[in-house]
Amino acid sequence: MITFFISIIILIIGYFTYGKVVERIFGVQEERLTPAVSHGDGVDYVPMGRGRNQLIQLLNIAGVGPIFGPIMGALYGPVAFLWIVLGAIFAGAVHDYLTGMISIRNRGAHLPELAGKFLGKVMKHVVNGFSVLLLLLVGTVFVTAPAALIHDMAGGWTTLGVIIALIFVYYTIATMLPIDKIIGRVYPIFGALLLISAVGIGGSLVITGAPIPEMTLANMHPEGLMIFPLLFLTISCGALSGFHATQSPIISRTTQREKDGRKIFYGMMITEAIIAMIWAAAAMSLFYGTDLNALIADGGPAAVVSEVSITMLGAIGGTLAVLGVIILPITSGDTAFRSARMIIADYIGMKQVKVKSRLLIASPLFFISVLLTQIDFTLLWRYFSWANQSTAMIALWVGAMYLGLQYKNHWIATLPAIFMTMVTFTYILNAPIGFGLSLPLSYAGAAVGTVIATILFARKLAFERKQNTIDVDERVDPAA
Repeated sequence: MITFFISIIILIIGYFTYGKVVERIFGVQEERLTPAVSHGDGVDYVPMGRGRNQLIQLLNIAGVGPIFGPIMGALYGPVAFLWIVLGAIFAGAVHDYLTGMISIRNRGAHLPELAGKFLGKVMKHVVNGFSVLLLLLVGTVFVTAPAALIHDMAGGWTTLGVIIALIFVYYTIATMLPIDKIIGRVYPIFGALLLISAVGIGGSLVITGAPIPEMTLANMHPEGLMIFPLLFLTISCGALSGFHATQSPIISRTTQREKDGRKIFYGMMITEAIIAMIWAAAAMSLFYGTDLNALIADGGPAAVVSEVSITMLGAIGGTLAVLGVIILPITSGDTAFRSARMIIADYIGMKQVKVKSRLLIASPLFFISVLLTQIDFTLLWRYFSWANQSTAMIALWVGAMYLGLQYKNHWIATLPAIFMTMVTFTYILNAPIGFGLSLPLSYAGAAVGTVIATILFARKLAFERKQNTIDVDERVDPAA
């Protein structure tokens, strides 16, 4: 329990200390107009208050990631706490803040456009493919996961297929309508439910004196799976997640003032990390070791969510907690498709003011996602994990280049970028879904790849500083 308390305290302190350091390095300009004001279109560019933006951002980035990921990461033991705390403060929250704020400085641009601007045109096409793939996987997983939970709660009164169809209907409506019509109105309510359910589980852990294990660096995974690199892909949301880089630009188009950025982007990542801590602790304390592994194997992380909620909060409280968990993926699924629509629209230069234009892009996305629902969830999650953290790695390199071009302390992004480059390279070289190399060869290959990536970054930074041709912040007409 001491480790759990200290971890929560460190996360909160991290927001008020390192969060301010990151904000100061970036350099907020309070008088600068944000895209919500300068590019308002009534669809995606809509000014909204800070409180609403915070709750929408939290729901956008959360999904089932800070719950399912930490539950599976709990198999490794308390070392998972270490990654959640350090990852969130020094990588995840930095990642979210920089992607959100750089997007604000560039008319709400999404990651592919930012990658093309700061890392080269080739990277624009690469990241565009990565982002759309990632969002399709997220959207699909966030259809099947809540559908399974609803089906279990409903006691079989309807088929899983009907529930999936209803979720897709909602996704279509939410993706097509202006952001302030559904998302801007309903998400704050859902956000409150999410926080209440998390507080309920966390409070129950404390009140009951749950046997949360104390810190140890030992690998306790019952199947002996490696901590590096697997833990860093298993727990993404809650520590560091590339999916957030696709969501932050949505809110960069609704943020009214730059000074709200730390509370919206950095702060909500820390909040998500606290949620991840609560669910990891709950899983460790109630189903530690082989029992947890067996439950996951039998019913997946969703079974753990139901068991934890009912055990700790009773039938009524547990049901409310499960409802909160159901809302998480649904509210991230619709914004995943919305973000995919916006990214493709930006890529091909199609304005989204007309409904016809939005439908033209969104329809194929939903069709592909329906096909993906027929694929095994665990297989989808493996590809999602790698694509997700590869996107995070690229986003961190973008943030590092942005800061470096202004002669600011780019190491706040460069160091986590280097680390995640090593993680993602090691995984894809070693994993059966990748090249299937031996672990020693994977480590060696990843080390070489990481060194090459770092050298290329340094050379690109030196070249662009010398040329001085990149306007890092797009100019905004003060009279707009």
